[in-house]
Amino acid sequence: MLMPKRTKFRKMFKGKRRGMALRGATIAFGDYGLQALDCGWITSRQLEATRVAITRKMKRQGQVWIRVFPDKPITLKPAETRMGKGKGAPEYWVAVVKPGRILFEINGVDLTAAKAALTLGAAKLPFKTRIISRQGD
Repeated sequence: MLMPKRTKFRKMFKGKRRGMALRGATIAFGDYGLQALDCGWITSRQLEATRVAITRKMKRQGQVWIRVFPDKPITLKPAETRMGKGKGAPEYWVAVVKPGRILFEINGVDLTAAKAALTLGAAKLPFKTRIISRQGD
């Protein structure tokens, strides 16, 4: 699973998830991409499940790029713990995604195979997405 090798701080604020993606909103590497339509968090487990689904559907032909990286630690307190006593320990990592952000890009397969693979991958994600191509939608 993806996670940073090291970070400056162990814990992070929740932050706001409003606004459109300022960067990463155009296809840069492949011919087809999966674009987020909602804002949210993607966990490293969801990213890995999506990547595995896409590569298996493509039968390991072509190339896949992951355009987001989970660099935000999410903390949880243990179950049945009273309030207070500080913030919980980091449990997992998420990538913050805003509408318009390209999540995955693929290349080296035809349109029907690309749509099938990206549709299967989109089912693993917690928000709405759409498939876009380099030529236009």
